[in-house]
Amino acid sequence: MNRDWIATARTLSAALPYLQRYTGAIVVIKFGGHAMGDDAEMESFARDVVLMRQVGVNPVIVHGGGPMINEMLAKLGVVSEFVKGKRVTDAATVEVVEMVLSGRVNKRIAQAINDQGGKAVGLSGKDAGLIVCDQADPSLGFVGAPTEVNPEVLHQLFAAGMIPVVAPLGAGRAGETFNINGDTAAGAIAAALKADRLLLLTDVSGVKDASGRVMTELTPDNIREMTASGVIAGGMIPKTETALSAIEGGVRAVVILDGRAPNACLLELFTDHGAGSLIRAPRP
Repeated sequence: MNRDWIATARTLSAALPYLQRYTGAIVVIKFGGHAMGDDAEMESFARDVVLMRQVGVNPVIVHGGGPMINEMLAKLGVVSEFVKGKRVTDAATVEVVEMVLSGRVNKRIAQAINDQGGKAVGLSGKDAGLIVCDQADPSLGFVGAPTEVNPEVLHQLFAAGMIPVVAPLGAGRAGETFNINGDTAAGAIAAALKADRLLLLTDVSGVKDASGRVMTELTPDNIREMTASGVIAGGMIPKTETALSAIEGGVRAVVILDGRAPNACLLELFTDHGAGSLIRAPRP
């Protein structure tokens, strides 16, 4: 047994009193950022996902892939146009996006999970009508806004003991392929599943207050107030917007946490102190 397995086993051993808390629970995990490009962190993440499944959790992985898309566009000489800092996804670009997300990235994550003893199945939002999209903004081309999520295929995979790994692509009503922001796709899937948790893995430790301290628990009203005052800004805004939308859609709680931290998902689910910033509606 290598050191990584020993460390994970110790984490899980400390979590034993909490394991039954999530038996049968659905947990949607948005996986992205630095951890996707680091082999050791990918292996650690995959091992945690397999352990979650072994103790009765039903995980769904939704991934991004921006850096890999940029790399492939550059290799192929596809020049991108930007509108207000956002890439225009034209017909040539969306072909590359689908190739990278559904191919290279999706299968790498699924294989990492399988290498740790899990049974992962890679698919995209286009498969089995999982995500139906409308065009989010005509000026941005083939960028989709989910309008309908049909999670039956995910429930079937749960029943078979499988771990779904979903690329953030969707189908338009006329058969078009749409690229979807990874956080947005994860939030829409979590809402359709009425998930117990949506975990948004990032490269930061969570939502911070004005003094830079990580807020361990927040309500939707806290998020709105901090956004209005400018405390929540920049790249954190899309993540907190995803959190609010998911909670409104029926997700019990959303956690924004640092995906680089060892065993981050296990610590969040199976310890009292958790990890990152938990967002949920006030308890009645």
